[in-house]
Amino acid sequence: MKLLIVDDDSQNREILRLRLENAGFEVAEAVDGDKGIEAVINNSFDAIILDVMMPRRDGWDVCKTLKTNPRTKNVPVIMLTARSKDIDQLRGFESGADEYMTKPVDHQDLLRLLVRLTNKEPDGK
Repeated sequence: MKLLIVDDDSQNREILRLRLENAGFEVAEAVDGDKGIEAVINNSFDAIILDVMMPRRDGWDVCKTLKTNPRTKNVPVIMLTARSKDIDQLRGFESGADEYMTKPVDHQDLLRLLVRLTNKEPDGK
């Protein structure tokens, strides 16, 4: 299963990437929303893990852009963010997110969610 992590924080990306790779996922990274959109348009991903608070283009805008593009609209998007208010979660779902999780995330919950959203097991499993 191939995933894309879109997060401007390199430490967050690295921790998440290492845990997901150890679980058997293939992981690519994007450092901001524009790079994330570019990556999804030019590659095939089974799911996207998307931060909300990023410079230039926030996760809500990225998600809305991906969900309105016929080529990318069916790729599951999990918003993974420190923003935990109900209004933030509502805004996430309104932008098209398939799921909304807050940091710090329980990695086992994230793994189960990825399998459920994609109907695929990690390649190493």
